[in-house]
Amino acid sequence: MKIYTRTGDQGTTGLLGGARVGKDNLRIEAYGTVDELNSHIGMLIDLSNGHQAGLLDTVQHTLFVIGSRLASSSEEEATRFHVPTITDADINALEHAMDTMDRDLEPMRNFILPGGHPAISQAHICRTVCRRAERRVVHLAAEEPLPEVVVRYLNRLSDLLFVLARHLGKVHGVADRPWLPRG
Repeated sequence: MKIYTRTGDQGTTGLLGGARVGKDNLRIEAYGTVDELNSHIGMLIDLSNGHQAGLLDTVQHTLFVIGSRLASSSEEEATRFHVPTITDADINALEHAMDTMDRDLEPMRNFILPGGHPAISQAHICRTVCRRAERRVVHLAAEEPLPEVVVRYLNRLSDLLFVLARHLGKVHGVADRPWLPRG
């Protein structure tokens, strides 16, 4: 399969099922940001030395499903092409992982600044890209029908990435960096 097709040279791209839309279409923005998040999570796996690699691998696969569903012109199209669905079980798995990691952490007393170790910083980058993906999907959902579970998954994933950043700090012996307002 060739990577280049020349079909996008005029500023359009194809959705699953064949419909063509502008590359600046809201749907493209949404699944493009999910793809960007997936790439950042790949870097997080690399920087984390295997910490939570199984969980993050599952997240990457789930993000690919979300991207595929968003790349479908409709839910009917996604079903026709046998794109898997996102379920409450996927969200429950994120919550369970957060609860497990949170048991090892000190209670938060301040907002936390990103940084202290490359893996911690990357987890925060993933969190902020996830929030942007969530905003893009919420905007798309206001314009076109989408399964609400996608927004819930992205919302919960950003929470998980925050907890993971803190947990990576514990693993690497790096204390939370509290934000202390001036004054």
